[in-house]
Amino acid sequence: MRLGVLDVGSNTVHLLVVDAHHGAHPWPAHSEKVVLRLAEQLGPDGALTDAGADALVKAVGMARAAADGLDADDLLAFATSAVRDATNAGDVLARVRDETGVRLEVLSGADEARMTFLAVRRWFGWSAGRLLGMDIGGGSLELAAGIDEEPDVAISLPLGAGRLSRERLRVDPSGTVPPSAEAVEELREYVDAQLEPVRDQLIEVGWERPVATSKTFRTLARLAGAAPSGAGLWAPRSLTRTGLRQVLGFIRHIPPAQLPELEGVSAARAHQLLAGAVVAEAVLRRLDVDRLDICPWALREGVILRRLDQLAPV
Repeated sequence: MRLGVLDVGSNTVHLLVVDAHHGAHPWPAHSEKVVLRLAEQLGPDGALTDAGADALVKAVGMARAAADGLDADDLLAFATSAVRDATNAGDVLARVRDETGVRLEVLSGADEARMTFLAVRRWFGWSAGRLLGMDIGGGSLELAAGIDEEPDVAISLPLGAGRLSRERLRVDPSGTVPPSAEAVEELREYVDAQLEPVRDQLIEVGWERPVATSKTFRTLARLAGAAPSGAGLWAPRSLTRTGLRQVLGFIRHIPPAQLPELEGVSAARAHQLLAGAVVAEAVLRRLDVDRLDICPWALREGVILRRLDQLAPV
């Protein structure tokens, strides 16, 4: 069957259409995304602005039309931290449903962690042993660990790269000045404090293979020397703590507006790369991970796999 997955995230609204059936590899048939940066359109009261809601309705409507045009049998639509955090989320979701016919399911942070873990498990298989999965999004950090397809522990923390760039690093809107050394150090201390209460939970479960997903980790790995996206989906990619420290050491001195000049850094996410690198370094350091593998599958693939499991004949 042909499935469409619509991911309304903190930075983008991403439509992925795949051809798949239970037990088979989901093959991408179409992918498109619109950069909305919804998390940056939350007002002082925590509500998504009228302009943000208008942009969301338009983007979802376009994605629905694209999925219909590609003869998708089903459209799985979900939203993550930006909509989850909005104080007017109920009103926004109702408007999206009424004007586009699309029902957005708001995933909890723990559900994000579980779905992403499922994708990682299916990608690496049972031979990977006990897995540790980590994903840095725009609004939150997801961590999960376990031996099965359902993790023993699934954690979500408000340590997304976009959130921290706005609230902690206070990145210069012009992008011409890098954050101060003091701001970076304060951010590192804040991230360490957030990780401290969950560190023992993860260590108690344990892992044989640490794995990371998300655009942030892929970009950091590329800057540390991993294969480019052009090398294909199956090219092995990894990131070492030493390589990450080297990347963090030089990007902290580069103005955000200049970061897209580096290979693998997108203009849409350059402003939050430094915060993402601080979070990644803190996770690896606090969990004593020297090297991790990069998984090309993440939350969207996890949602697809879970849906296929539900449709499988008993």
